[in-house]
Amino acid sequence: MLDPAVPHLVVNCRTLYFSWLPADPDAVAALVPAGLRPHPDREVFMNQYVVDDESQTSGFGAYSLTYIGITLLDMDAPDGVTPGGWWTHYVTCSERVRGYALARGAPAMSGRTSITERNDTIVTETAIEGLPVIRAQVRVGETGHLVHNGHHRYLTELHGQLVSSIYPVVAEPSASFEIESVEFLDPDHPVYALRPENPLTIAWGYYSPRSSFAYPGGLTVLGEVEPVRRSPHRTAATGLSSRS
Repeated sequence: MLDPAVPHLVVNCRTLYFSWLPADPDAVAALVPAGLRPHPDREVFMNQYVVDDESQTSGFGAYSLTYIGITLLDMDAPDGVTPGGWWTHYVTCSERVRGYALARGAPAMSGRTSITERNDTIVTETAIEGLPVIRAQVRVGETGHLVHNGHHRYLTELHGQLVSSIYPVVAEPSASFEIESVEFLDPDHPVYALRPENPLTIAWGYYSPRSSFAYPGGLTVLGEVEPVRRSPHRTAATGLSSRS
């Protein structure tokens, strides 16, 4: 098992990262622990990414991952602008990554993410226990010359403690970007509570064929988690959210 205190680097992965306003704001707010404040619009974010080759990581190997969470107030990244967040679901095909993430407090579970490129259309799909639960379709342009760089802040629960990590990120997003659809496919799965409203309202986002980031080497303990609102899918551990 990888040491959760050791930092790790991931480079040039294919990434779709965006947020939306939910169909059921109250259900979303109920997934945030007491003591943390969800965004007034109960904004939900999702990052789906694929690492195609083991040469792109410092020790994770090739893998795919989807994390979903809820945007928070008063937990900004170091720039003082990018809001932090609380992870509710963290889905990866890699047992190595899953063990590392669980040891850091992420609500990690087994599943697989795919990103399929068809000319100017990107289709992403997240499957859990072999069944697709989330699918998105995005229209993108050529990779632009602007670079998105900065830091994202994610909060998790570890052994009853609220912990925070700062993740550096550098991404080369496509010059144009339009979310055409976001489908939550299984009404019986707990992740369905985070489904977007209809009509779809996107808060922000990007697609990048080359996105790089690092898992920091340490966790900052913020205090005990107040055991009030908890995710229905949080058994082995809990998670955090933010933008990354």
